Amino acid sequence: MRADELRTLSVFAGLTDPQLGQLAEDGAELSVQPGVELFREGEPADHWWVLVEGALDLERHIGREKTVVSRMDVPGRWAGGFRAWDEQGIYLATGRGAKPGRVLRIPAAALRDRVDTWFPFGSHLLQGVYGTARSIEATARQRESLVALGTLAAGLAHGINNPAAAATRAVDDLAASCETLLCGAVRLAGDGLTGGQLAALDELRREIATAAASHDPLALADREDDLSSWLMRHDVDRDWILAPTLAAAGADVAWCERAAAVLGEAALGPGLEWVAGALSTTTLLAELKESTQRISGLVSAIKSYSQMDRASMQHIDVTDGLESTLIVLGTRVGDGVTVERDYAAGLPRIPAHAGELNQVWTSLIDNALDAMNGSGTLRLTLRADPDAVVVEVADTGPGMPPEVAARAFDAFFTTKGVGEGAGLGLDIARRIVVERHTGTITIDSAPGRTVLCVRLPTGR
Repeated sequence: MRADELRTLSVFAGLTDPQLGQLAEDGAELSVQPGVELFREGEPADHWWVLVEGALDLERHIGREKTVVSRMDVPGRWAGGFRAWDEQGIYLATGRGAKPGRVLRIPAAALRDRVDTWFPFGSHLLQGVYGTARSIEATARQRESLVALGTLAAGLAHGINNPAAAATRAVDDLAASCETLLCGAVRLAGDGLTGGQLAALDELRREIATAAASHDPLALADREDDLSSWLMRHDVDRDWILAPTLAAAGADVAWCERAAAVLGEAALGPGLEWVAGALSTTTLLAELKESTQRISGLVSAIKSYSQMDRASMQHIDVTDGLESTLIVLGTRVGDGVTVERDYAAGLPRIPAHAGELNQVWTSLIDNALDAMNGSGTLRLTLRADPDAVVVEVADTGPGMPPEVAARAFDAFFTTKGVGEGAGLGLDIARRIVVERHTGTITIDSAPGRTVLCVRLPTGR
């Protein structure tokens, strides 16, 4: 391309002939053909494109469709080149030929060198603008991430504290229960209880220990009152302690009559005390087991979520990542939100940076929960496409306005206040999916239904 051709373009007004000649030498002339792609959205913006003649359509992915957001049809209009001043600059849209013509393509590095030489002050200003904007955004993102981490840690601490407190209470009560059990056994031995009587009493204990007792509060209260009255009539000590335990296990007056027939009046009190101690011990051990299992489950979920002690790239089951994320975000779900799962069977494992994908699931699920404001349905769908696994996170919130959906994947764009959300914007989620995993992520939003769809290749 000749320098005199560049002179006619308004973007080069004020440049000298030698400067235009240098730009012409740095660049390359490329033809524009309708439908032919010149640069792609999301890729590094390492070239500066100047329209000489013809037209280019600038396209962006919005939802599941490509939409023309602008048209370059005036000679001198330009796009890209952001990496001349921003090492992380990307193309914000795809440039595709609309009318036959020509463009001048100049490497971003060459553009930076020329501007540094010709307009050093202007170059410093441009570099400062990019650097300041990115620094401010990075600091804000870091602050949001720290706040989100604090919220997440508080939720996990709450989730672990409940079963831990229950386990502590069970251990404390277990000591008293074992003491009651031992005292009853000693008293029975002192009363001369035979082996046959003890075997018969243990058989009665097993009956109520394995029976499905009614937990209706009114029925339980009535049964407890009946047992307490029966125990007092038979001069059994500590009826206020024995009656609740026996009633909770399902014992009734008829069962007590059978126990009295086995034990006799002299050994009735120690025998029932032994049974109550055994029942309490069994119940407390079950509570202790359930509590420790819940703690162990939470620890396993956190380990899976953070991918501790695992290689960065690995073949993973996407289902595991979604489930561990749901557990970690459990305190965010709330009683008003219903979680529906639609997981296809036999999904292939995919090569992925599992920890990074878990951050994506955190962002998508957290956004969905925010959109529903405590009430609605969160639907997670997993299905297999040819050579890919598809993940959909859907919510029944009010949906995104078109102007928000159009910018949802823009760098630095957010609709949340400082300290809200998970600290991970959809732009970063898009980078993880698209750049780190060569996948795609799209939005399909309408009132009452918003779907974030992630497609991850299986690598086959």
